[in-house]
Amino acid sequence: MSGLDPRSIILVATLMGALMAVVLWFMRRHYPAHIHGIGYWAISPALWVVAALLFGNRNAGWPAALTVVLANLLLMLGAIAYLVGCQRFFKRPQRWRAWLAVAGAASLGLAWLTHVQPSYTARLIVITAVLIGIYLSNLLLLLRHGGNRLPVRLVEITLAAHIAALLVRLLTAATGLAGEEMYETSAIQIAYIGAFVVAQLFYAIGAVLMATDRLVTELEHLATCDPLTQVLNRRAVLQQCHDELLRSQRSGRGPALLMLDLDNFKAINDTHGHQHGDAVLRHFTGRVQAVLRGADRIGRYGGEEFVLLLPETGADDAMKAADRVHAALASGHALDCQLSIGLTTWQGRQDTLEHMLARADRALYQAKEQGRNRSCRA
Repeated sequence: MSGLDPRSIILVATLMGALMAVVLWFMRRHYPAHIHGIGYWAISPALWVVAALLFGNRNAGWPAALTVVLANLLLMLGAIAYLVGCQRFFKRPQRWRAWLAVAGAASLGLAWLTHVQPSYTARLIVITAVLIGIYLSNLLLLLRHGGNRLPVRLVEITLAAHIAALLVRLLTAATGLAGEEMYETSAIQIAYIGAFVVAQLFYAIGAVLMATDRLVTELEHLATCDPLTQVLNRRAVLQQCHDELLRSQRSGRGPALLMLDLDNFKAINDTHGHQHGDAVLRHFTGRVQAVLRGADRIGRYGGEEFVLLLPETGADDAMKAADRVHAALASGHALDCQLSIGLTTWQGRQDTLEHMLARADRALYQAKEQGRNRSCRA
């Protein structure tokens, strides 16, 4: 361990940080603008790169105001920028002014401990304590609001590990075991600088993965959801039906399938306009979803026609579900509408999705012919 040169490790950190800053900057330019925080994530490694360059010239004749005070300030600002990026990404209040005040006060303290009462140990305690506070604030933010996605977990683990390393660093500084200057080739110094380099890399990787995961999730949503009503689109709901029939082949318990069609919807559009018609469709899907079970699925089949999938449901329970839908849309709300429903149930392992859709469609037209605003079964 003692054969490693801290300057070499800092050089590696500089190169990696510069690369990740460029990657994140290009992501900011080309990812959707509503994915917030990427710009701050790009600024963070850029600040750390400049800090590493200043640290690397500490014994090269550069003034201590740059290589000590400014370098450590940039280190803190990089951590704050990463925190703000996470706050913006998860749409949380951006409480960064307090941390800027802390960083400013810490910089004044570092200046005093550099030029007035020089003390490497005291400076180390100050900068380490501030970084622990910033990273801990970021970790708490992710634990509370980050969810369970794998990229978020990666950043949480990195933050926790980095905080643990900083706590050890703080303990060694407080007990006089941290050494006398930054470029000692002691095991403790090498481990500390190495931990920072690894953490910096994983922070940037975590930011890239979080942004990419958000983009993929949104693209999947666009690919499977109807943009107006936010229920499944035709392709997605038919895929759900197909998957449910495959499960039925194994379990022997099949689904019910309902075709729902809003009555006289063209008249609604012609009389009140298409915007009112869109509002009726959104109200319709919201009311239907409110009376469904968690496993049930609704999708827009086309225009004002929808498919409702009820897994492992017999004819009687399917008819009760249809009655609940009718009742939900007869509450007296201004956007309530009448609808006809045709339903069918799985008829055994020989049954297919095409046959079920055809039966439900026939039952739907039967409901229309019998006067609309009713349910019929095939």
